[in-house]
Amino acid sequence: MEHKHPPAADDCCAPPPLKVNADQDDHAGHDHEHGHDHDHDHDHDHGDEPGVARLALALALAIAAEACEFFAPAGMQWKAIGMALAAIAIGLAGLDVYRNGIASLIKGRLNINALMAVAVTGAFIIGQWPEAAMVMALYSIAELIEAKAVDRARNAIKGLLALAPESALARGADGGWQSMPIADVPLDAIVRIKPGERVPLDGVVVKGASAVNQASVTGESMPVDKAIGDAVFAGTVNQTGELEFRVTAGASNTTLARIIHAVEEAQSKRAPTQRFVDRFAAIYTPAVFALAIAVAVLMPLLTDLTWLQAAYKALVLLVIACPCALVISTPVTVVSALAAGARRGILIKGGTYLESARTLKAVALDKTGTITEGKPRLVDWRTWGGADELRTRRLAASMASRSDHPVSQAIAAGLDDERAAVDNFVALPGRGVEGTADGVRLVLGNHRSMHERGYCSPEVEAELARHESQGRTVTLLAADDKVVAIFAVADTIRETSRRAIADLKSLGIVAVMLTGDNAATAQAIAAQAGIADARGDLLPEAKLEAIQEMRKRYGPTGMTGDGINDAPALAQADIGFAMGGMGTDIAMEAADVIIMNDDLQRVAETVRLSQRTHAVLWQNIALALGIKAVFLVLAVFGSATMWMAVFADMGASLLVVGNGLRLLRGARAEIDKSH
Repeated sequence: MEHKHPPAADDCCAPPPLKVNADQDDHAGHDHEHGHDHDHDHDHDHGDEPGVARLALALALAIAAEACEFFAPAGMQWKAIGMALAAIAIGLAGLDVYRNGIASLIKGRLNINALMAVAVTGAFIIGQWPEAAMVMALYSIAELIEAKAVDRARNAIKGLLALAPESALARGADGGWQSMPIADVPLDAIVRIKPGERVPLDGVVVKGASAVNQASVTGESMPVDKAIGDAVFAGTVNQTGELEFRVTAGASNTTLARIIHAVEEAQSKRAPTQRFVDRFAAIYTPAVFALAIAVAVLMPLLTDLTWLQAAYKALVLLVIACPCALVISTPVTVVSALAAGARRGILIKGGTYLESARTLKAVALDKTGTITEGKPRLVDWRTWGGADELRTRRLAASMASRSDHPVSQAIAAGLDDERAAVDNFVALPGRGVEGTADGVRLVLGNHRSMHERGYCSPEVEAELARHESQGRTVTLLAADDKVVAIFAVADTIRETSRRAIADLKSLGIVAVMLTGDNAATAQAIAAQAGIADARGDLLPEAKLEAIQEMRKRYGPTGMTGDGINDAPALAQADIGFAMGGMGTDIAMEAADVIIMNDDLQRVAETVRLSQRTHAVLWQNIALALGIKAVFLVLAVFGSATMWMAVFADMGASLLVVGNGLRLLRGARAEIDKSH
């Protein structure tokens, strides 16, 4: 199912979309070449020394112009010098403002640059040239400070790129090891990493064992043990042992690269609040322009103000009223929240999902790979009929290790004993295996196989029924035609699942299990996880129907899953959460949120992040409009000056930017605390 959203209004003050390629220009102003009009362009020289020096010189000249106005002897010569200094200051500080403002006026659009250009030019014409110069210099400096603050949110994502090394030690065709750029490392190449080194590319371990710190990608607080067959991610840190892994993704398609791409794409999908603010600003700005014209024209007619005084008030009104703080508050908050989620291993595909997660009333959860580990484990076993435990354990491990069936492999891993030589080994499809060890004819088979052979006594049947009622898969070992051991294998619940369900309940969200497994297994796992409503034997179509029923019953509903069979339900749900570690590509494509470390607790964390983001967004809107309202009243009825106007506008902008960046600091604090 394709999620469709209404097109966003033109971005008045938003920072440009995140660009991660070196050959992409990071300045919004250059987008004009491609037909984009970022009204509030941050295309100053961010951190570039000549740009800072230029603005510093402009400020110095503006101060000199003020000095000429207040302290220089009266006379045309000093007045001319002051005007010249002011004009040069305006030229140095206002080049970008005038260029973008004129471009917007030509297109019939009123934005912050257009308002500033008109206000400063008007102030200069009516003789307020020192103030015009100071306002332009202060405005441009505040813009630069604001742009650097906004860049912090974008750089939090772009900084992830630096996590991956530029080169990798790969095995060559001759068997030797050579260092090469990661872009040149082919798929299926073998790469070696030493303790302390960062993993250069995604892959699967083929040799060695180590603990790997995955906090940068999955947000996990503890290092994860890696052995043969385990996946490793680019940008994570190998800690204890040397590893060799087979490359499974190229440099442009690693998990780290996909995180960057996901957040980049998410920035283009505006949140509901952002769309509201854009629409509001599109009406608000022309309305303020009309009010300023009314003040300039009507105040001299209705009051004792002169035409020059009324014009000055109108110009001050324009500067105060520009919606910069209002409009920039939403993108910086959304980007900060997206970055905060990415730092915690939560990839949110757009501002829409970021904001709407807080509205969830119910979450449907797949069982296998979501609530459970997705891998069968030996959870219980016992000897039967007085068989010797050590010998029986050894024989069972020997038979199970010869089979490639997942249940047999789980038994072999759970017993982990010495192996006896097995002769005459035969696999029995759908039944089990048989062979001879230590001179004993052995059969390791399922309930059906033993029942067909007549090995199941009433006592054995009762024991099997006990295990099966708990959703376990039972395997029996028979020696010389009698059962000597019973093994129970089950997909075990994740350690974090109980806490995750409790977290959802604390948020007032109903958890429902939807699984294709039989009802007994579903009920058993649900009871362990603390879920009251568990529904088994569901095909993908039935899961889809269950989501629709839950939406009618509870309201906005999320779906969490990892498999191809979960994809329809993930797309149908109001928000789909895919497990990124074990999840299939189809599930991750259908989902709106990807949880990189498969930790179900991240679902509740996403809801909390959504709640915090929503609160910060509306705090920023209240701040921006509240400050504007106070100074607008002062401008019309009081004695607000242009200085006060520029400080009101840029002060409000910096306040809302700083408030938005709190989300980013919160994510870093969470990771630091977890370590």
